Amino acid sequence: MRILLSSALPICTAMWLTASPLSAETPVTYTDQGRGLFSFAVPDFWTLRTGGPREIEDTDLGDPRAVARVMGVRPVTDDNVWMGFVSPSGIRSIEDGLRYLEDVDKFLVKNPTVSDTSRTRIGGLPAHVIRGTGNRDGRGVNFTAAVIDLPKGRIAVVVTILREGADPAYVEDLNAVFASFRALQ
Repeated sequence: MRILLSSALPICTAMWLTASPLSAETPVTYTDQGRGLFSFAVPDFWTLRTGGPREIEDTDLGDPRAVARVMGVRPVTDDNVWMGFVSPSGIRSIEDGLRYLEDVDKFLVKNPTVSDTSRTRIGGLPAHVIRGTGNRDGRGVNFTAAVIDLPKGRIAVVVTILREGADPAYVEDLNAVFASFRALQ
């Protein structure tokens, strides 16, 4: 009997430790003109940077574009992974969001090659996801871009970039951020 109990104890302890992850996350809300549009959770040991509306220009083409607030997250100690969120004004549908991505893709990835597109749901909302490869800052990258249909005529665009050499374990964190995405309207 003692052998059974003592050997069962480590199994029960292992099950308890794996039953609930020991990780916290920080909820973040994307707002526009004081109105919450969507939220997502930033993993522990990741950093969040926000920017306000601005205009960016392709230095090769001299082609300025207005950009809404961009919220970017990445691991604190690794710049090989980046995830950005934006909800541009006046972009009201997934189709408009896909055209918006075509317009700004040169600022995100050079020489993009799309490997997969799919319609899915993110946070219970209709979404169109594009996956592919390209270059950024002279290095190969994998990217995922999602256009999510928000209520009341808005969309969210979420872009993830993983540079060559990025730790594949970050994919789990990125998927957790997508899983935490929720509309607030």
